[in-house]
Amino acid sequence: MEKFGIYGKLIAKEGEREQLANILLEAAESLQNHEDCELYLVSVAPEDLNAVYVYEVWSSESAHQGSLTLESTQTLIKRAKPILAGMERISTLVPRGGKGI
Repeated sequence: MEKFGIYGKLIAKEGEREQLANILLEAAESLQNHEDCELYLVSVAPEDLNAVYVYEVWSSESAHQGSLTLESTQTLIKRAKPILAGMERISTLVPRGGKGI
């Protein structure tokens, strides 16, 4: 089975990037013991003051879809929605290997 990767950009409302980044870091923490989540990396770019980038690697696409139904994930999504101005899937990827964090 191929691994599943997503590289996405979440755009916060003006002045809300740090709050959004913190919510996404909570999501990463909630996935620490989720064996199907192999990588959940949250980043910001100094030149883009409203964007938070997330790179995820999952054991499969269905594992990723299943994670979206978790109660912890749903709670974090509800917290993030009021401060989101937009979202963009930069790319869907097929991870081949490398070094995890």
